[in-house]
Amino acid sequence: MPGVPVRIALAGWVSLLALCGWRGRGGAAPSPLAVQALRLPGVGDGGDGDAQDATPLTLWFWAAYLVSTHTPGISAVQLQRQLAISRYETAWMILHKLRRAMVAPEREPLTGEVEVDEGYVGGRDADLRGGRQRDGKPVIGVAVEVRGRGSGRLRMQVLRDVSGASLGRFVAANVAAGAIVHTDGWSGYAGLGAAGFDHRPRLQRARQPDGRFLLPRAHRAISNPKTWLQGTHRGVSPQHLQVYLDEFVFRHNRRRTPLAAFQTLLGLGALHQPSSYEQITHRRETA
Repeated sequence: MPGVPVRIALAGWVSLLALCGWRGRGGAAPSPLAVQALRLPGVGDGGDGDAQDATPLTLWFWAAYLVSTHTPGISAVQLQRQLAISRYETAWMILHKLRRAMVAPEREPLTGEVEVDEGYVGGRDADLRGGRQRDGKPVIGVAVEVRGRGSGRLRMQVLRDVSGASLGRFVAANVAAGAIVHTDGWSGYAGLGAAGFDHRPRLQRARQPDGRFLLPRAHRAISNPKTWLQGTHRGVSPQHLQVYLDEFVFRHNRRRTPLAAFQTLLGLGALHQPSSYEQITHRRETA
């Protein structure tokens, strides 16, 4: 891919080696000296340094660049074509390993004013009597900072249900104590005030008296990933929904600095343990 103005940093290669599970002799973790000695060889998917069925490290690099800088995201089929990968399964696995490195282990909670809401993802709406009837669809929680008329940082999480316990845990894990939290009048949010938040609920109406829609940033945060999942990925299965939401949040929060997003992804790769095939496909129970 000529003409792409990206300088390959040694620290980036160390991160990619850690992410894809490479280990040197005796199981040693990657280090800058080891990367220099490797001269960018193939890296086995099994994480044991085997040269057979190896995925070139340069391919991991370009995949990380594309997934973090391409505005609409990139599907496994697109990545396979773009990088001339012979097997769809290899492209799919690379993307899933990268997605699992997109959450900073110690990221800061949302602050200031925050809009919180929940929604449902997947399939057409059945003939339901109320807006919070699931009909088997996954439910997601959304929290987004208010930044003037725009949106600040975003958090999204798959929830068990829309009960007060589930919504309270989601807000507590993603919003700083004392923050102003705007929600609708759903009873599941009733305990936020007692949990240490400045809770300001408003009853659901088509428009507020001043002509504004209720929770416009949270509603956009719910509708945009729905469009993205259906358009770029043609839908996803519930078991993998969370990592796709993590990717959407990662790129949303860095949407104005795509090259910084690429740099961040390389750095985060060194902070996560590599994911095995069994963990990614949920063929083995994980802690």
